Amino acid sequence: MRLLLVEDDDHVAAALSAVLAKHGLSVVHARNGEEALKALLPAHAEPFAVVLLDLGLPDQDGFEVCGRIRKICATPVIMVTARSDVRSRIHGLNLGADDYVVKPYDTGELLARIHAVSRRNASGGAEQPADEGVPGEALYLGAVTVELPTRQVSVDGAAVPLTRKEFDLLALLAQRPGVVFRREQIISEVWRTSWEGTGRTLEVHIASLRAKLRMPALIETVRGVGYRLVVPAAGAGRRLPASPAS
Repeated sequence: MRLLLVEDDDHVAAALSAVLAKHGLSVVHARNGEEALKALLPAHAEPFAVVLLDLGLPDQDGFEVCGRIRKICATPVIMVTARSDVRSRIHGLNLGADDYVVKPYDTGELLARIHAVSRRNASGGAEQPADEGVPGEALYLGAVTVELPTRQVSVDGAAVPLTRKEFDLLALLAQRPGVVFRREQIISEVWRTSWEGTGRTLEVHIASLRAKLRMPALIETVRGVGYRLVVPAAGAGRRLPASPAS
């Protein structure tokens, strides 16, 4: 498996590359965003299975690099960052990142995340909804419409752009409104893995969905169990106004 490591610190890159090599990964090191983008351009070489992207790069912000990567290829991206706040994670996921690791991280955790995203990409799971539903089926949940075949979501008729995993998550909950889905079940069906570390990623995706739909009560947290979708009563499903630009 080939991995593109985007890291400006040569000492960190050398140490990490040695560890990854011991676990059967072939690592190509890019020291900045431009080197990473050039390495990802179509070529005759074997494509990369995963991009490990550090956000603290010398030439441009890692978020910008992630956005540019998404414009040229669908290779899974794992962000590596010291920023542990939820907003930064949501921003990265919205730009197309598949996962993130917060520094300092455990090597075993990193390897598990690398293999998890590469398996999902190889199986095509990242491109498919958790449950495709009946062809032509649309789900109407108060002001929210979820069109399964076209993977489009709208609130009060206004389209809401979602990432692949955000749509998969919403579609899963929306097909059985009122039913409580265990965290483990959601992770298994949406992320196609049973690895417990995905739980934090689930929380970030839930927060992102609530923010994008601007209907925080639509997805209810069932403490200690999981989540369920609550169809709003008539007149109670209006979106919150967008926050003014700061």
